[in-house]
Amino acid sequence: MSGTSSTLRPPADAVTPVRHPDAPAPGELLGAHYGQCFGCGGEQPHGLHIEARAGEGVSVTAAFTVRPAHQGAPGLAHGGVLASALDETLGALNWLLRTIAVTGRLETDFVRPVPVDAVLHLRAEVTAVAGRKIYCTATGRIGGPDGPVAVRADALFIEVEVDHFVDHGREEEIKAAMDDPDQIRRVRAFEVNP
Repeated sequence: MSGTSSTLRPPADAVTPVRHPDAPAPGELLGAHYGQCFGCGGEQPHGLHIEARAGEGVSVTAAFTVRPAHQGAPGLAHGGVLASALDETLGALNWLLRTIAVTGRLETDFVRPVPVDAVLHLRAEVTAVAGRKIYCTATGRIGGPDGPVAVRADALFIEVEVDHFVDHGREEEIKAAMDDPDQIRRVRAFEVNP
């Protein structure tokens, strides 16, 4: 990405990301981390309904279909929705590291308009890790996974403890997630975003 701020450049002591041994296999659907999530949850009628798949190394792929409810200018995707799609895809990377992290910074370039009914093909990867900081990048292409770039982003995620969500979330949703008997779903509910 051109013009990326110094905040998004990994420090000299950053290390190459390592896929967790228990991470989903390449090609495996990651599934929604929380049903009410605007990005990936199936229970949001106007949500993005992004389905991410594990890629090679520490990468994921996803697709997002722009619906009429996602438009800004007539017939075109709203820029904030496109940024949300990138953020959701970038956040899914944390499942491959098996860590809980939140978006610390997201810088987005809007390269070309994305029309309603277009499918945005997303790819994200972790580029470096430095302590609690996770550096990553993503692109969104139209017309296919190798189509022209429409949007791209660089991001910094910060590893947090589950208490971050417990302390700041609404009590009823936190309780419902914590009471879920499915241990994996319980952990995944607190995966991404502040």
